[in-house]
Amino acid sequence: MAQAPRSSCPTRKAPRRRWASIVAGSATFLLGAFGTPALYYSTLEPDAVRLGLTGLFPVLLGAAFILRARQSARLALAGVSAAFAVWYVTDPPRNNRDWAGEYALPATVSIDGQMVHLHHIRNFLYKTPSDYTPRYYDADYALDDLSSLDLVTSYWAGESIAHVFLSFGFRDGRHVAMSIETRRQKKFPYSAIAGFFHHYELFYVVADERDLIGVRTDIRKERVYLYRVLLSAQARERLFRSYLQEVDHLSHTPEWYNTLTSNCTTGILTRAQASLRYRLDWRVLLSGYTASLAYRLGLLDTHLDFRTLHDRSRIHRPDGATPGPDYSSEIRQTLPMETDPAASR
Repeated sequence: MAQAPRSSCPTRKAPRRRWASIVAGSATFLLGAFGTPALYYSTLEPDAVRLGLTGLFPVLLGAAFILRARQSARLALAGVSAAFAVWYVTDPPRNNRDWAGEYALPATVSIDGQMVHLHHIRNFLYKTPSDYTPRYYDADYALDDLSSLDLVTSYWAGESIAHVFLSFGFRDGRHVAMSIETRRQKKFPYSAIAGFFHHYELFYVVADERDLIGVRTDIRKERVYLYRVLLSAQARERLFRSYLQEVDHLSHTPEWYNTLTSNCTTGILTRAQASLRYRLDWRVLLSGYTASLAYRLGLLDTHLDFRTLHDRSRIHRPDGATPGPDYSSEIRQTLPMETDPAASR
Protein backbone atom coordinates (compact mmCIF):
# COMPACT_ATOMS: atom_id res chain seq x y z
CA MET A 1 0.00 0.00 0.00
CA ALA A 2 1.48 3.33 -1.04
CA GLN A 3 2.23 5.86 1.70
CA ALA A 4 0.63 9.29 1.51
CA PRO A 5 3.13 12.10 0.92
CA ARG A 6 4.23 13.90 4.08
CA SER A 7 2.68 17.32 4.65
CA SER A 8 4.96 20.32 4.62
CA CYS A 9 2.67 22.23 7.01
CA PRO A 10 4.81 21.66 10.16
CA THR A 11 7.84 23.03 8.33
CA ARG A 12 5.92 26.11 7.24
CA LYS A 13 4.35 26.68 10.63
CA ALA A 14 7.63 26.65 12.52
CA PRO A 15 8.93 29.99 11.16
CA ARG A 16 5.52 31.55 11.67
CA ARG A 17 5.48 30.46 15.28
CA ARG A 18 8.96 31.85 15.81
CA TRP A 19 7.99 35.18 14.32
CA ALA A 20 4.78 35.24 16.35
CA SER A 21 6.82 34.54 19.47
CA ILE A 22 9.29 37.31 18.63
CA VAL A 23 6.49 39.81 17.97
CA ALA A 24 4.67 38.84 21.18
CA GLY A 25 7.88 39.03 23.18
CA SER A 26 8.79 42.44 21.77
CA ALA A 27 5.30 43.80 22.42
CA THR A 28 5.34 42.48 25.97
CA PHE A 29 8.79 43.98 26.59
CA LEU A 30 7.77 47.38 25.22
CA LEU A 31 4.58 47.36 27.28
CA GLY A 32 6.56 46.56 30.40
CA ALA A 33 9.23 49.16 29.58
CA PHE A 34 6.58 51.85 29.20
CA GLY A 35 4.00 50.69 31.71
CA THR A 36 6.32 50.18 34.68
CA PRO A 37 7.66 53.77 34.79
CA ALA A 38 4.21 55.06 33.84
CA LEU A 39 2.83 53.47 37.01
CA TYR A 40 5.82 54.58 39.10
CA TYR A 41 5.51 58.22 37.98
CA SER A 42 1.72 58.23 38.06
CA THR A 43 -0.38 60.25 40.49
CA LEU A 44 -2.10 57.16 41.92
CA GLU A 45 -2.74 57.39 45.65
CA PRO A 46 -1.87 56.23 48.21
CA ASP A 47 1.82 55.70 47.44
CA ALA A 48 1.60 52.08 48.58
CA VAL A 49 -0.84 51.33 45.74
CA ARG A 50 1.34 53.14 43.20
CA LEU A 51 4.52 51.37 44.27
CA GLY A 52 2.77 48.01 44.62
CA LEU A 53 1.39 48.18 41.08
CA THR A 54 4.81 49.28 39.82
CA GLY A 55 6.33 46.07 41.13
CA LEU A 56 3.40 43.79 40.27
CA PHE A 57 2.90 44.91 36.67
CA PRO A 58 6.15 43.58 35.13
CA VAL A 59 5.90 40.38 37.20
CA LEU A 60 2.43 39.64 35.82
CA LEU A 61 3.51 40.45 32.26
CA GLY A 62 6.59 38.25 32.54
CA ALA A 63 4.75 35.32 34.09
CA ALA A 64 1.94 35.46 31.54
CA PHE A 65 4.43 35.59 28.66
CA ILE A 66 6.50 32.66 29.96
CA LEU A 67 3.34 30.57 30.36
CA ARG A 68 1.76 31.84 27.13
CA ALA A 69 1.32 28.31 25.77
CA ARG A 70 -1.59 27.98 28.17
CA GLN A 71 -4.89 29.54 27.15
CA SER A 72 -5.37 31.03 30.64
CA ALA A 73 -1.96 32.72 30.49
CA ARG A 74 -2.71 34.26 27.09
CA LEU A 75 -5.99 35.59 28.42
CA ALA A 76 -4.23 36.97 31.49
CA LEU A 77 -1.62 38.72 29.31
CA ALA A 78 -4.35 40.26 27.16
CA GLY A 79 -6.31 41.29 30.25
CA VAL A 80 -3.35 42.96 31.97
CA SER A 81 -2.45 44.81 28.76
CA ALA A 82 -6.02 45.99 28.21
CA ALA A 83 -6.44 47.07 31.83
CA PHE A 84 -3.27 49.17 31.67
CA ALA A 85 -4.28 50.76 28.35
CA VAL A 86 -7.75 51.68 29.63
CA TRP A 87 -6.34 53.13 32.85
CA TYR A 88 -3.67 55.18 31.08
CA VAL A 89 -6.03 56.62 28.46
CA THR A 90 -8.66 57.55 31.05
CA ASP A 91 -6.25 58.75 33.78
CA PRO A 92 -7.48 62.35 34.30
CA PRO A 93 -5.32 65.42 34.93
CA ARG A 94 -6.48 67.57 37.83
CA ASN A 95 -6.24 71.11 39.14
CA ASN A 96 -6.87 70.30 42.81
CA ARG A 97 -3.59 68.82 44.04
CA ASP A 98 -1.16 69.94 46.75
CA TRP A 99 1.08 71.96 44.44
CA ALA A 100 4.61 73.21 44.93
CA GLY A 101 4.53 76.87 45.94
CA GLU A 102 5.50 78.37 42.59
CA TYR A 103 2.58 76.60 40.90
CA ALA A 104 0.00 76.96 43.63
CA LEU A 105 -1.87 79.97 42.26
CA PRO A 106 -2.44 80.12 38.48
CA ALA A 107 -3.11 83.38 36.71
CA THR A 108 -6.62 84.17 35.56
CA VAL A 109 -7.58 86.41 32.68
CA SER A 110 -10.53 88.34 31.36
CA ILE A 111 -10.66 90.34 28.13
CA ASP A 112 -12.90 93.33 27.54
CA GLY A 113 -12.48 94.43 23.94
CA GLN A 114 -8.88 95.60 23.62
CA MET A 115 -8.30 95.61 27.38
CA VAL A 116 -6.79 92.60 29.16
CA HIS A 117 -7.24 92.10 32.91
CA LEU A 118 -4.62 89.74 34.37
CA HIS A 119 -4.91 88.49 37.92
CA HIS A 120 -2.26 86.73 40.02
CA ILE A 121 0.79 87.74 37.99
CA ARG A 122 3.63 85.99 39.81
CA ASN A 123 6.41 88.17 41.21
CA PHE A 124 8.22 86.07 43.81
CA LEU A 125 11.11 87.46 45.84
CA TYR A 126 13.87 84.83 45.84
CA LYS A 127 16.70 84.37 48.33
CA THR A 128 17.66 80.98 46.91
CA PRO A 129 15.96 78.82 44.26
CA SER A 130 13.92 77.12 47.01
CA ASP A 131 13.65 79.96 49.53
CA TYR A 132 11.27 82.64 48.33
CA THR A 133 8.48 84.97 49.39
CA PRO A 134 5.33 84.45 47.29
CA ARG A 135 4.00 87.69 45.78
CA TYR A 136 1.37 88.35 43.13
CA TYR A 137 -0.22 91.41 41.58
CA ASP A 138 -3.06 92.26 39.19
CA ALA A 139 -2.65 94.52 36.15
CA ASP A 140 -4.51 95.77 33.09
CA TYR A 141 -2.95 95.89 29.64
CA ALA A 142 -4.20 97.55 26.48
CA LEU A 143 -3.65 95.31 23.46
CA ASP A 144 -3.13 98.41 21.33
CA ASP A 145 -0.03 99.13 23.45
CA LEU A 146 1.57 95.72 22.85
CA SER A 147 4.85 96.75 21.22
CA SER A 148 7.41 93.93 21.41
CA LEU A 149 7.99 90.22 21.78
CA ASP A 150 11.15 88.60 23.12
CA LEU A 151 12.31 84.98 23.03
CA VAL A 152 14.14 83.85 26.17
CA THR A 153 16.34 80.76 26.33
CA SER A 154 17.86 79.65 29.64
CA TYR A 155 20.63 77.02 29.84
CA TRP A 156 21.67 75.20 33.00
CA ALA A 157 23.86 72.45 31.48
CA GLY A 158 25.34 72.11 28.01
CA GLU A 159 24.06 73.59 24.77
CA SER A 160 21.37 71.13 23.69
CA ILE A 161 18.69 71.64 26.32
CA ALA A 162 17.27 74.97 27.46
CA HIS A 163 14.05 76.28 28.89
CA VAL A 164 12.36 78.50 26.30
CA PHE A 165 9.65 81.08 26.90
CA LEU A 166 8.31 84.43 25.67
CA SER A 167 7.96 87.90 27.11
CA PHE A 168 5.46 90.45 25.78
CA GLY A 169 6.39 94.13 26.06
CA PHE A 170 4.18 97.22 26.20
CA ARG A 171 4.82 100.86 25.32
CA ASP A 172 4.92 101.95 28.97
CA GLY A 173 7.91 99.67 29.65
CA ARG A 174 6.01 96.84 31.36
CA HIS A 175 6.53 93.21 30.34
CA VAL A 176 4.47 90.06 30.84
CA ALA A 177 6.57 86.89 30.71
CA MET A 178 4.79 83.62 29.93
CA SER A 179 6.41 80.25 30.42
CA ILE A 180 4.98 76.79 29.62
CA GLU A 181 6.07 74.48 32.43
CA THR A 182 5.38 71.35 34.45
CA ARG A 183 2.99 71.82 37.35
CA ARG A 184 4.72 69.92 40.15
CA GLN A 185 3.21 68.57 43.35
CA LYS A 186 4.91 69.30 46.68
CA LYS A 187 5.63 65.65 47.43
CA PHE A 188 7.46 64.94 44.17
CA PRO A 189 10.96 66.21 43.30
CA TYR A 190 11.53 67.34 39.74
CA SER A 191 12.35 64.53 37.32
CA ALA A 192 13.12 64.85 33.62
CA ILE A 193 12.00 61.25 33.06
CA ALA A 194 8.62 61.83 34.74
CA GLY A 195 7.68 64.32 32.03
CA PHE A 196 7.26 61.48 29.53
CA PHE A 197 4.33 60.07 31.54
CA HIS A 198 1.20 61.27 33.35
CA HIS A 199 3.06 62.92 36.21
CA TYR A 200 2.84 66.69 35.68
CA GLU A 201 -0.07 68.82 34.63
CA LEU A 202 0.56 71.51 32.02
CA PHE A 203 1.03 74.97 33.55
CA TYR A 204 1.37 78.44 32.03
CA VAL A 205 3.36 80.68 34.35
CA VAL A 206 2.33 84.33 33.93
CA ALA A 207 4.94 86.41 35.70
CA ASP A 208 6.89 89.61 36.03
CA GLU A 209 10.31 89.45 34.34
CA ARG A 210 11.91 90.09 37.73
CA ASP A 211 10.56 86.68 38.71
CA LEU A 212 10.67 84.51 35.62
CA ILE A 213 13.92 85.80 34.12
CA GLY A 214 15.48 87.23 37.28
CA VAL A 215 15.48 83.94 39.18
CA ARG A 216 17.46 82.42 36.32
CA THR A 217 20.02 85.20 35.85
CA ASP A 218 20.55 86.30 39.46
CA ILE A 219 19.59 83.36 41.67
CA ARG A 220 20.21 80.13 39.72
CA LYS A 221 23.06 81.72 37.73
CA GLU A 222 21.97 80.12 34.48
CA ARG A 223 23.08 81.31 31.04
CA VAL A 224 20.14 83.33 29.78
CA TYR A 225 19.69 84.82 26.31
CA LEU A 226 17.05 87.30 25.18
CA TYR A 227 16.24 87.79 21.48
CA ARG A 228 13.86 90.32 19.95
CA VAL A 229 11.29 88.48 17.81
CA LEU A 230 10.27 90.30 14.64
CA LEU A 231 6.52 90.04 14.20
CA SER A 232 3.90 92.43 12.94
CA ALA A 233 1.62 94.12 15.47
CA GLN A 234 -1.24 91.89 14.32
CA ALA A 235 0.81 88.70 14.74
CA ARG A 236 2.02 89.78 18.19
CA GLU A 237 -1.53 90.45 19.35
CA ARG A 238 -2.78 87.18 17.89
CA LEU A 239 -0.04 85.26 19.71
CA PHE A 240 -0.68 87.08 23.00
CA ARG A 241 -4.41 86.38 22.74
CA SER A 242 -3.66 82.71 22.06
CA TYR A 243 -1.60 82.51 25.25
CA LEU A 244 -4.34 84.23 27.23
CA GLN A 245 -6.97 81.85 25.87
CA GLU A 246 -4.86 78.85 26.90
CA VAL A 247 -4.32 80.29 30.39
CA ASP A 248 -8.08 80.60 30.74
CA HIS A 249 -8.67 77.13 29.25
CA LEU A 250 -6.26 75.38 31.64
CA SER A 251 -7.83 77.10 34.64
CA HIS A 252 -10.94 74.94 34.25
CA THR A 253 -9.79 72.13 31.87
CA PRO A 254 -6.44 70.70 33.02
CA GLU A 255 -4.16 68.83 30.61
CA TRP A 256 -1.13 66.61 30.99
CA TYR A 257 2.35 67.92 30.28
CA ASN A 258 4.44 65.70 27.99
CA THR A 259 8.14 66.13 27.33
CA LEU A 260 7.78 65.12 23.68
CA THR A 261 4.40 66.44 22.57
CA SER A 262 3.35 69.20 24.95
CA ASN A 263 6.35 71.05 26.33
CA CYS A 264 7.77 74.57 26.44
CA THR A 265 8.80 74.67 22.77
CA THR A 266 5.98 72.71 21.14
CA GLY A 267 3.55 74.86 23.14
CA ILE A 268 5.00 78.05 21.64
CA LEU A 269 4.68 76.64 18.13
CA THR A 270 1.13 75.52 18.83
CA ARG A 271 0.16 78.99 20.04
CA ALA A 272 1.86 80.46 16.97
CA GLN A 273 -0.06 78.05 14.70
CA ALA A 274 3.19 76.79 13.18
CA SER A 275 2.99 74.02 10.62
CA LEU A 276 3.64 70.40 11.61
CA ARG A 277 7.04 70.35 9.86
CA TYR A 278 8.39 72.92 12.33
CA ARG A 279 6.82 71.22 15.35
CA LEU A 280 8.75 68.06 14.43
CA ASP A 281 12.03 69.87 13.74
CA TRP A 282 14.93 68.40 15.73
CA ARG A 283 15.68 71.86 17.17
CA VAL A 284 12.31 71.76 18.92
CA LEU A 285 13.12 68.47 20.62
CA LEU A 286 16.62 69.74 21.48
CA SER A 287 15.30 73.03 22.82
CA GLY A 288 18.73 74.61 23.21
CA TYR A 289 18.68 75.19 19.44
CA THR A 290 15.23 76.79 19.29
CA ALA A 291 16.71 80.26 18.75
CA SER A 292 18.66 79.03 15.72
CA LEU A 293 15.40 77.71 14.25
CA ALA A 294 13.74 81.09 14.84
CA TYR A 295 16.72 82.76 13.16
CA ARG A 296 16.43 80.43 10.15
CA LEU A 297 12.75 81.33 9.86
CA GLY A 298 13.63 85.03 9.77
CA LEU A 299 12.00 85.77 13.12
CA LEU A 300 15.19 87.22 14.64
CA ASP A 301 17.54 89.99 13.52
CA THR A 302 19.35 88.56 10.49
CA HIS A 303 21.61 91.60 10.02
CA LEU A 304 24.09 89.67 12.18
CA ASP A 305 25.17 86.07 11.68
CA PHE A 306 23.53 83.81 14.25
CA ARG A 307 26.67 83.12 16.28
CA THR A 308 27.28 86.85 16.73
CA LEU A 309 23.63 87.47 17.57
CA HIS A 310 23.67 84.60 20.05
CA ASP A 311 26.78 85.89 21.82
CA ARG A 312 25.46 89.46 21.99
CA SER A 313 22.04 88.33 23.24
CA ARG A 314 23.32 86.86 26.49
CA ILE A 315 22.18 88.68 29.61
CA HIS A 316 25.15 89.66 31.78
CA ARG A 317 24.49 90.69 35.36
CA PRO A 318 26.91 92.22 37.89
CA ASP A 319 28.09 90.03 40.74
CA GLY A 320 25.59 90.07 43.58
CA ALA A 321 22.85 91.68 41.47
CA THR A 322 19.22 91.09 42.41
CA PRO A 323 16.14 91.83 40.30
CA GLY A 324 15.01 95.36 41.16
CA PRO A 325 12.28 97.67 39.85
CA ASP A 326 14.32 98.52 36.72
CA TYR A 327 15.31 94.94 35.94
CA SER A 328 13.59 94.79 32.54
CA SER A 329 15.34 97.90 31.24
CA GLU A 330 18.69 96.93 32.79
CA ILE A 331 18.90 93.55 31.04
CA ARG A 332 18.15 95.16 27.67
CA GLN A 333 20.74 97.96 27.82
CA THR A 334 23.50 96.03 26.04
CA LEU A 335 21.36 93.66 23.95
CA PRO A 336 20.76 93.98 20.18
CA MET A 337 17.15 95.14 19.98
CA GLU A 338 15.71 95.43 16.46
CA THR A 339 13.16 98.28 16.53
CA ASP A 340 12.72 99.10 12.85
CA PRO A 341 9.06 98.45 12.05
CA ALA A 342 9.96 97.81 8.41
CA ALA A 343 11.98 94.81 9.55
CA SER A 344 9.05 93.26 11.38
CA ARG A 345 7.05 90.51 9.82
